[in-house]
Amino acid sequence: MSVWHWLALFGLVLVLIPWVLYPIAMASLGRRVGDQADSHTESPRAATITVVIATRAPPDAVRLRLENLVQGNWPAERLELVVAVDGDPAPYKFLGLHPPPRRLMVVARAGNPGKAAALNAGVAAATSELVVFTDTAQQFAPDTLARLVEAMAKSWFGAVSGALELGNETAAHSPIATYWRMERRLRGAEARVHSAIGVSGSVYIMRRALWSPLPAGLILDDLWIPMRLILAGHRVGFAEAAVARDFRTTTTGQEFRRKVRTLTGNLQLVAWLPSVLAPWRNPVWVQFLCHKLLRLLTPQALLLLGVGMIGSAFTFSPAVGWWLVGAGIGGTILGSLLPGGIGRRIRGGLAWGLSMQGAILMATWNGVRGRWDVWQA
Repeated sequence: MSVWHWLALFGLVLVLIPWVLYPIAMASLGRRVGDQADSHTESPRAATITVVIATRAPPDAVRLRLENLVQGNWPAERLELVVAVDGDPAPYKFLGLHPPPRRLMVVARAGNPGKAAALNAGVAAATSELVVFTDTAQQFAPDTLARLVEAMAKSWFGAVSGALELGNETAAHSPIATYWRMERRLRGAEARVHSAIGVSGSVYIMRRALWSPLPAGLILDDLWIPMRLILAGHRVGFAEAAVARDFRTTTTGQEFRRKVRTLTGNLQLVAWLPSVLAPWRNPVWVQFLCHKLLRLLTPQALLLLGVGMIGSAFTFSPAVGWWLVGAGIGGTILGSLLPGGIGRRIRGGLAWGLSMQGAILMATWNGVRGRWDVWQA
């Protein structure tokens, strides 16, 4: 084979491993392991749980979030709410919630110290054995808290993630929604094999006794916490029935900024917790490599694949090479100009795909420079 063939093959393999072969392998292994929900379980304790919300959102938005929590199926008299404000706590007065929770606290760290500090303050104020973490923008299904507690009855789980769903009708058919559906299936399979690689920051639960204060400036608590637990010998589960719904319409630009932040957080984790790279320390080393790190090579892999295919075509025949280039360009233009829903989906998919590759490149550049202050980016 020519060097062009090898380039194309290498690029294809780098794309297929994280996006196709690894999910298929996890799904297959997950089916073999099966759901062990009926074995080696503890009975869920009829105890109080604490929900911690780290937020910068306006007080009215936070109040709506609290109302959603107290109006669910979990008994309000066994529900403790801690609002961890990343800023001035003075405007946050939540009186008259119905039904009233057992306890409601507002804690803060002055000077906008960041989400990690707010979470540390929130957990320090918690008194329950189990702590649930969520954000302001989402809404829980009525039984989400009960589903999380039920999943934590498995004695080997140090934490359990719920499932984030996009509830907006338009967003439900977007490339972002497709990605999240794939991600939910993958995390469920990973949890059956050993542990989910990451949790959803909008809906997860952990044992308070296993909490360690988060380092200042941390980007991704929802990756740091599960990986630290896994390195300590615990497992991280996934409860698909514990649903948090996000009804916001996310633009490509907003998703680009979010993706830059989360992918930069992946590299920050490697820099700050390098033991995740050690196969003898990390029992989910292969999963972490495929799920988190190899995806960062997607733009380079696609470039190698494209260059290799075009080079191979020109080597075979210049006419075939030019035909391939023209077909690619023409097909892209024609598809993007189609009217109606098909055209919108093609344009949306192209814009989202290009945006995500750009986000990967920017996050990689952030990691190379050690630039972690991306919450304002």
